[in-house]
Formats: sequence, C-alpha cells, structure tokens
Amino acid sequence: MIFRQYFPYFHLVLALLGACLFFPFLGNVHLFDWDEINFAESAREMLLTGNYRKVQIDFQPFSEKPPLFFWLQTLSMHLFGVNEYAARFPNALFGVFTLLTLYHVGKKYQSQTFGVLWAMCYAGAILPHFYFKSGIIDPVFNFFIFNGVYFLSQTLALLKKQNADITYALSSVALLSKAALSGFCIGLAILTKGPVGFLVPLLCYVVYAISQKFRAIFEWRAVLVFSACILVVSLAWFGLDILENGLWFLVEFVKYQIDLFTQPVAGHDQPFHYHFVVVFFGCFPISILALPLLVNWKKAQEDNLLLMFFILFWVVLLLFSLATTKIVHYSSLTYYPLTFFAAYRCWQFLEYKATWTRRDSILLGVVGFLISLLFTLLPLVGSHAQQLVPFIKDDFAVANLQAQVDWQWYHGLVGLVYGVAVGFALYCFRQSRYVRAINLLLSATAIFMFLAMAVIVPKIERYTQGSLIDFYKTLQGKNVYVQVVGFKSYAHYFYPQIMPDSTPKRRDTDWLLSVENKKPTYFVVKVTAKKEIEWLQSFSQIEQIDRQLNGFLVFYKK
Repeated sequence: MIFRQYFPYFHLVLALLGACLFFPFLGNVHLFDWDEINFAESAREMLLTGNYRKVQIDFQPFSEKPPLFFWLQTLSMHLFGVNEYAARFPNALFGVFTLLTLYHVGKKYQSQTFGVLWAMCYAGAILPHFYFKSGIIDPVFNFFIFNGVYFLSQTLALLKKQNADITYALSSVALLSKAALSGFCIGLAILTKGPVGFLVPLLCYVVYAISQKFRAIFEWRAVLVFSACILVVSLAWFGLDILENGLWFLVEFVKYQIDLFTQPVAGHDQPFHYHFVVVFFGCFPISILALPLLVNWKKAQEDNLLLMFFILFWVVLLLFSLATTKIVHYSSLTYYPLTFFAAYRCWQFLEYKATWTRRDSILLGVVGFLISLLFTLLPLVGSHAQQLVPFIKDDFAVANLQAQVDWQWYHGLVGLVYGVAVGFALYCFRQSRYVRAINLLLSATAIFMFLAMAVIVPKIERYTQGSLIDFYKTLQGKNVYVQVVGFKSYAHYFYPQIMPDSTPKRRDTDWLLSVENKKPTYFVVKVTAKKEIEWLQSFSQIEQIDRQLNGFLVFYKK
C-alpha cells in the first residue's frame, strides 16, 4: 500500500486496494468448523428451503443468532453458488467498506493523512486483515457497532460543546441526525448478533457518563430518536418473529448468552488474560504502535473521540475477559479503537509530536522476529512432522500429523521476507524516517497476510480437517445419513449437502443404528474417543471404512 500525504480521490484507490487484498483466494481453503461452517450451513438451508425469516441448522430452529448475516451469505450464495467463496464474500465486501469508513472518519477527525493511516493500520495488521477473509459474523457485527459508537460519540460531543459554550446554538437537525444514525447502526448490530449489539454501546455510554460526572450526557429528543431507530430496525425481524413464534427465540438466545458468560461452552475455557495475549500478538504490529496510548487515560481525555474509543477498547477487552467462554474473535471489536490509536501515534510521528522509543524497538523487534521465525520454519517442521510425534502426548494431534501435505522450502520465504521487512522498518523508525518506516511496516504486513492466506493457511487446514471434508464431499448427491458421534460439528451438514428429511428419528443415533433405518448411514468419530469406537464396533451391521482421515474414523451401516 502506497502512502501519500495528499492524494485526491484516495477513496477510489483505497477501494481498489481493499478489493485486491480481500477478494482473491476466498475459496482457497475449506470453511473451518465450527463457526464458519455453522453460518454457511444456515445460509445454505435458508436458500434451499426459501424460508428467510427463520435461521436453521439441520433444518431445525437455530436460536444462537439473528438472521442479518445469513441474509448476506444467502444473497452471496445466490450469486456465486454454495461454496467457500460465497460464504466469505460478505466479510470481504465489508472489509472494503471498513477501509473506506475509517478513511472518511479519520479525514474528518484530523486530516487526509490521518484517514489514510487509519485505513492502512487496519489492513496492515494480522488478525484484523485475516477476519475479512473469513466467514464468521464478527466483521459485519463489529462494523455496525463501531459506526453506532462513533455516531453516539458525535451526539455526545455536540451536547458537550453546548454545555461548555452557552452561546453555541445547538442544531436540532445535527443532533437528531447523529442520534438517528447511531440508533440505526446499533439496530443493525442487534439484527446481526443479538442484544449484545446494544449492551456494548450501553456500557460505553455508562462509562463515558461516569467520566463526565454525568454532565452533558442526556437530551430527551436525542434519546427518543436513538431509541426509536433501534426499535424500528431490530423489531423489523424480532417483532415479526415474536408475533409468529412467541418469545421462543428471545428466551433461548438469552439462555445461550448467559451460558457463554457463566460457563465454558464447548470447552472454550481460557484464563482471564487470554484476550490480552490474543490482541497483543494477533494484532501485530499495530498493538505495538498503539500501546502507549492505550494506557494513557490523561491523553484520552483530550477530546471526545479519543475518550470514546479508549472506553470502547477497554470495555470490550474486559467484558470478554470476564466471560467464562473465550474464543479468539470475541475480542475482535477492539480492532477498531486499537487501529485508531495506532494511526494516531503514527500521525504523531509524522507531525514530530512523538518519538520512537527503545521500548518500541524491543517489542517490535522481538514479536516481529517470533512471527517471522514461526512462518519461516513451518515448511521445515511440516516436512518432518513425523519426527515430532514422540514429543506429542495428544493422540488426536498425532493422528492429524499423518496428513500428507506438500511443503516446499520456498514456502518459508513468506515468513523470511516479512522478517527482513520488519527489520528494515525498525531501522527506519530508529533513524526517524517515519514515512518510510510506516509504509514499509504496514504494507509488508498486508502483503504477508495476503500470501499467508493463499499459501500457508490451506496447508495448515489439511492437518486439522482436510481429509475428513474431502470425504464428506464424496457424499454429495447421495441419499445417505451422516452422523458425528462424541463431538460437535457442522461440516457433516454443509459438505455432503444434506437435503431436508421428514423422518422423525433421523437425529437419533440409536435409531440410525437400528434395523428400522433402511438408508445407508455414516458415523464419524475421533480416533481418541475410545468408548464411542468400542460401542460402534459392537454392532455387527457396522463396518469401519479403511480410509486415512487423520484424526477421524468413519463407520458405515448399509
């Protein structure tokens, strides 16, 4: 990505760069179980049944998510077919929208330079870049939440300005339009991921109000417009669903969210500091750039947007650190304020309002070296995977390593070249050649992620699930049942392209094993599930398929 301080029509260039970064290779790797396949399967079933008002899994009501993201995926599948590319296309599109939004907001906040820096920081960070090439809900959800919080901060800034200057004539149109836009975006967030789309902005507002000692935080007209927009947008689906099905979805959804917060759902139990580690290492290099501002409360109070983004970052990080269930993408909303502060510090460098420190050099050098080393050595480790087996105690991981993956020595160049680029950027930072350093560091990271997604990630996927999904794809178009035993998965719905079936007991494993079931049936089990394997082997009508599926075994009933 080329940084130019003043460049007319940069939004067009930015849109083109975003499209080049995010759209290629979307279908280069299978969807990952659980979330990617979960959402893609819901969209497939929507498209297949023509029922766009109800989210389903295995053609049964699915209470964990509202439908907006599935509508986007369904539209994409209508255009591109039922495949990986279509499932990930909405996020890639929102990746372009995000870069343009950050450029516009940054330009309005500070200057065109700041807008360019902010967009570059988002595209030039590891996890923020990666998520726009995924098929999970969070990039779309985060986009709406960010815009909702941004317009909320604009509303509060107008109230604060009026409070500070009694001669300032507050425009009703300006105030109410900002409140309406905030409510509209938050309503869309609720339609994407549920009431948590309102909880996060509400917590930010409460913390903001406390920081302002409850001064200039309320205007009844703005509250009414804000609330009305949230209700109109969210009830466009929730209201119809309640009228049609009662409170079932809402009750089940709330139960599920309580479970996520209070207990480790599906084994996702991690220590309190989990998301701190994910954000620090996963958002390299912007986490290094932003770090001094993320712990500077005094600086955050200098203006309203700084303060709101400071609050947003810590509210999200602490909220999901307190939740018992911890999954990597739960903290992904922090990427917006994190990239803002990284851009702010880069802008300070360019304006000579900040200097590069020894601590910056150590952190950038050490973390950059570790990431570079990891990707440089991956081909070497992958080529000698069997030599690692004696040191691995997990039988499932050992079975995964049996996968035949074609590693070549030159695949390590992706990590090696990136390490050289980080090293040269570090040298430029130390020499105070900030324009070159920023351009090199962020552009190199964007290109590194682009190449890693194209070359490295597909090979990693071969170890985790590749062989099993290849098997599932051989069942497409066949009139069979597929059942997983002892673990949770959605891949056995999406990749065999399972069709609707009205048989009442088809989800009952015991019935599938019985003589009443006349349809060919496949049972999938992990190699480590000894009890489940012995149980399946006890049935005379069951035989094991002699096929290498790495960490999985398949049993067949004629």
